[in-house]
Amino acid sequence: MEVDVFNLEGQKVSTVELPEAIFGAPVNLDLMHQAYVRQMANARLGTHSTKTRGEVSGGGRKPWRQKGTGRARQGSTRAPQFVGGGRVHTPKPRSYNVDMPRKMRQAALRSALSVKASEQNIVVLEELALPEPKTRLMAQALNKLVGDASALILIPEKNPGYELVIRSTNNLPEAKALMASYLNIRDLLGFDKIVLPLKALDVITAHLG
Repeated sequence: MEVDVFNLEGQKVSTVELPEAIFGAPVNLDLMHQAYVRQMANARLGTHSTKTRGEVSGGGRKPWRQKGTGRARQGSTRAPQFVGGGRVHTPKPRSYNVDMPRKMRQAALRSALSVKASEQNIVVLEELALPEPKTRLMAQALNKLVGDASALILIPEKNPGYELVIRSTNNLPEAKALMASYLNIRDLLGFDKIVLPLKALDVITAHLG
């Protein structure tokens, strides 16, 4: 699949061939959904907790005598039916982690990238570099490249030059800078356009090719 390559001014400078195995793969919606559910589940902390009647303080004395009051027998004011008592069948700390084989996760990413490519929502950049960390400069560049659409900017590596790009993107509500090696299904599906520098394309090809 041949696509145009642009500079930060939005001008076409060349073309590049996107790997068919990654950007033209069969689209498996069920696999994409499974990968998305896994990522969202694994993001849950599972630290919620409540106290049972054995963990609530107090309640050592029997509230009233066993017989003769006409009321139901009670052994503690910390039973669930009392105000201030323990809770029954409520959450305890647990893990929500869901396992998914690496090859399946990679196939889901290829499916999502293929969808973006088929809808012409991948913008390939010749080079991504800013002279200084200014939100205004990044906003101007994105406006020329993707217009009003939200954008996921893939960073090929960590270096001082790309740090400027990340800092310039942080304050843009409709854009996110992400390391290409951290590419995930949630971010792929959550943004309209994928801004892909040529160096980041090499990282993705090495990871998913």
